[in-house]
Amino acid sequence: MRINKYLAHAGIASRRKAEELIKSGQVQVNGKMMTDLAYQVKAGDRVEVDGISAYSEEPVYFLFNKPRGVISSVSDEKGRKTVMDYFHGVKERIYPVGRLDWDTSGLLLMTNDGEFANLMTHPRHEVEKVYVAKVEGQANKENLRPLTHGVRLDGRKTKPATYSILKTDGVKKTSVVSLVIHEGRNHQVKKMFEAVGLPVQKLSRVQYGPLDLAGVAPGEYRKLSKKEVSQLVNMAKND
Repeated sequence: MRINKYLAHAGIASRRKAEELIKSGQVQVNGKMMTDLAYQVKAGDRVEVDGISAYSEEPVYFLFNKPRGVISSVSDEKGRKTVMDYFHGVKERIYPVGRLDWDTSGLLLMTNDGEFANLMTHPRHEVEKVYVAKVEGQANKENLRPLTHGVRLDGRKTKPATYSILKTDGVKKTSVVSLVIHEGRNHQVKKMFEAVGLPVQKLSRVQYGPLDLAGVAPGEYRKLSKKEVSQLVNMAKND
């Protein structure tokens, strides 16, 4: 396996970033600095990055239905529950692809493939994602229309989104809205709804590209098929 791919599969960095590590002299193979970008890692080779051992596992990909109140992180210094608490039977060193807020539930991808994770989260390659939000206020065409043109958040305008009003409650003055976005900025969906006067009470990601949560209960996960992984990669590259 070519060394940059090896490092990507080890979860160190994307292939491009791995090449930068090699060029900067941070990668050693069998105790010697590696400068050959085309080097093929062989069985028994000891690969290190800045003196820390890196080993490549077979890439694995999971779809996880993250419950609310769970941190999208491998560990938490405050001792709070993380997504890793649900993957005790997985031996590979997996981690979340992107993140969902602590109080946001729904579809989260997990992998040990650094290149795949980078492709899914890179701003140029954002895959379509669908969220369902319960918001304060009465959602209607007038107050949601700005989302279809893009709203300015933190000095930058969002890409146009599409929406569907699923339910309104005139008594409780709440609404349930489905929102489709192609980005993954920090707290983006919550900020978008807040920008149009509809603060989010509850949020869930229900779809990621061609994937949905059918058959996967909160706190459960399943492996992605090769076909599903290929679909995600192709969608990102053709975006």
